[in-house]
Amino acid sequence: MECIFCKIVSKEIPADVVYEDDKIIAFKDIHPVAPVHLLIIPKIHIPSIDHLELKDKTLIGELFLTAQKIAREKGVDKTGYRLTFNIGKDAGQTVDHLHLHLIGGKELPWL
Repeated sequence: MECIFCKIVSKEIPADVVYEDDKIIAFKDIHPVAPVHLLIIPKIHIPSIDHLELKDKTLIGELFLTAQKIAREKGVDKTGYRLTFNIGKDAGQTVDHLHLHLIGGKELPWL
């Protein structure tokens, strides 16, 4: 069975997509913690940062550059934003598909 994010990539499940290209898709988090809370994911299934291989280094760079582009489009680059990866259950990863949270639009407390 494919993961929920793979089903979003394949358009089996709808999502509020804000960006898409041939390698990456970004969509609104269904449980936002700030006015801007997006998930930026690779279209290929990688369970987490812990599963990356050397061949994935360009893709990871593209995830960060996509986050930068979206942050600028959403205007949160002016006030600040947070980029977060959760790796594993204890860190709060609830979907086993690598995803980068882009969070902004309000002052964010530190943990």
